[in-house]
Amino acid sequence: MSTTTPAAPTAAFSTARTTATAARVLRQLRHDPRTIALMLLVPCLMLVLLRYVFDASPLTFDNIGASLLGIFPLITMFLVTSIATLRERTSGTLERLLAMPLGKADLIAGYALAFGTVAVVQSALATGLAVWLLGLDVTGSPWLLLLVALLDALLGTALGLFVSAFAASEFQAVQFMPAVIFPQLLLCGLFTPRADMHPLLEAVSDVLPMSYAVDGMNEVLHHTDLTSAFVRDVLVVAGCALLVLALGAATLRRRTD
Repeated sequence: MSTTTPAAPTAAFSTARTTATAARVLRQLRHDPRTIALMLLVPCLMLVLLRYVFDASPLTFDNIGASLLGIFPLITMFLVTSIATLRERTSGTLERLLAMPLGKADLIAGYALAFGTVAVVQSALATGLAVWLLGLDVTGSPWLLLLVALLDALLGTALGLFVSAFAASEFQAVQFMPAVIFPQLLLCGLFTPRADMHPLLEAVSDVLPMSYAVDGMNEVLHHTDLTSAFVRDVLVVAGCALLVLALGAATLRRRTD
């Protein structure tokens, strides 16, 4: 009686497989100039538009510009990542990749690394533009603004990877934006202080990561030194991004039915 030797199990995580996945995604992005323009240029263009909308009131731009410096990258990375990941699944690419010695953790980490690399460039461009060309007046270090903007972009990447598992088409992926992004946008404290909201809404805002992103930006806006509140906000945003990435790996599907 013949027996079949089972295939060796794939390791839970491999740095080599992760970097290979990231390199493949970056090569694909290099041949998609429209996606690159969306990720790198749209947040910058939105900041320029915002600056001149409040041309007669520079103080208003100072008050909300720092917050939007983190929100714009989060939104663009969410859209691009969710659509790009869904496209790979609907085309059968993910199914072929996962049939190889490639674990879900490798795949999610590879995507996060690739889009995270783009997020570094995006955040640096937006922060440099806002501070040195548009005259955004911040009390703290611009490098701390860059840190929060980068974490926000990574959070958007993680959220995009997560929701792509529940969409059957690119249109459905975009439809997740009102459900995932808009409530956070309304409750993050951008339009009114969270303490002035209805107690129920304030409690909801306390568990939304975008609230801590805006709080972190405001800490840099008003304080010269590194505050404990800023450290807390940064850790919460980073922790949420890691948690969502883990959920994305757990819910990743090979293909769309």
